[in-house]
Amino acid sequence: MRQRLPLLVLLLAVAALLSLWERPAESPLERAAPATTAEVPAEVSADGPAHEPVADWLPAEALHTLALIRRDGPFPHRQDGTVFQNREGRLPARPRGYYREYTVRTPGVGHRGARRIVTGGRPPEVYYYTADHYGSFRRFELLR
Repeated sequence: MRQRLPLLVLLLAVAALLSLWERPAESPLERAAPATTAEVPAEVSADGPAHEPVADWLPAEALHTLALIRRDGPFPHRQDGTVFQNREGRLPARPRGYYREYTVRTPGVGHRGARRIVTGGRPPEVYYYTADHYGSFRRFELLR
């Protein structure tokens, strides 16, 4: 048992460090950010020219994800479009199946990363962005 104790402590320390690695610090702005509007790029709709996002905090890769959501795919990850369960209760309470999650690509990362767009309703009537794997959310709206 004495020989296993250091190994157990080491494994617990590594697990704790990995859990912190996935969660960047949340800024005060992200905690209490009001809804922001983002225009949908032309690749989302054939109705007009491309638009710059009004929400300057929304990463460029999110516009590509929004285009895929609007077209209903095809999505790069099998988890995209699946039900987001809101287990932490950080979004307003809604019936199961109301929220859907989509990956926002993170440059330089070889896996899904932590960035997501979560939509509410079908078709989507509300949009949220998280950069820290559901630790915090910022609501935004789309101009149609």
